[in-house]
Amino acid sequence: MKALLMLENGSCFEGTGFGCEKDTLCEVVFNSAMCGYTELLTDPSYAGQGVVMTYPLIGNYGICYDDAESSRPWLSAYIVHRVSDVASNFRADTDLNTFLKNNSVPGIENIDTRALTKVLRESGTMKGMIAYGDSVDKEKMIEKIKAYRLKSLVPQVSCREPRVYGDGPVKVSLIDYGVKNNIIRSLVSRGCTVKRFPHSAALEDVMAFDPDGIMLTNGPGDPKECVKEIAELKRIYEHGIPTFAICLGHQLMALAHGFDTYKLKYGHRGINHPVKRMSTGRVYITSQNHGFVVDEKT
Repeated sequence: MKALLMLENGSCFEGTGFGCEKDTLCEVVFNSAMCGYTELLTDPSYAGQGVVMTYPLIGNYGICYDDAESSRPWLSAYIVHRVSDVASNFRADTDLNTFLKNNSVPGIENIDTRALTKVLRESGTMKGMIAYGDSVDKEKMIEKIKAYRLKSLVPQVSCREPRVYGDGPVKVSLIDYGVKNNIIRSLVSRGCTVKRFPHSAALEDVMAFDPDGIMLTNGPGDPKECVKEIAELKRIYEHGIPTFAICLGHQLMALAHGFDTYKLKYGHRGINHPVKRMSTGRVYITSQNHGFVVDEKT
């Protein structure tokens, strides 16, 4: 089926639908990874976003459930140049198209993702809409895009009830803002008993576990939307327990300590971002996924 992607600045990209062909609104971002799309699709940090892949061919090794970072895909839409017709991988459980269709995630392919990425890089991340069919009303699409408001997504991706993982000697209270499976696996493999708490966990619940440390996880959206979570973190910090954080959790930790955050023009999303250690001059290739950052001036 024909599909159209429209951005809030009026840019249009015609293509073909795949996955679940339903109209959708989202925040359009790009990711520069050449592989790892199963992990990307199931990463809760992408909730509410339409992800553009800069690499041209996606889906060639299928979907491996063992590689998933959560129980389902969370992104709002998947935007690629071409979807592979063949899933060539002895580990594959299903193909990309079927996986998205079964999980109600819309996709669009056969568009110029290089041109689209240049628009996002030069103009910045922006809202967009994907519509399906032979004839779409572009004026109505623009109206819907302008009216679309990004909401706090953390309550959607966080667990509902506490869960315990592992049985090691070190106890970690993990506050779930959209945690990836690998974070929990990494802690357990290092000898930790991890108790996973919902994003709304109160100080009393977190401390009742008698943790040796507290982990603040990754998650989607603007950290400043998490007003109640920041207030609770301020109470937790008063107890002086070692706290470590990643992604959204790091930004919330900064806000709770009085620092500021801001939105990047187009974010850092990919597995090939170079970072230079200034003290030694050594350059590392890092994996990153964030659209907000702590303001170093504060």
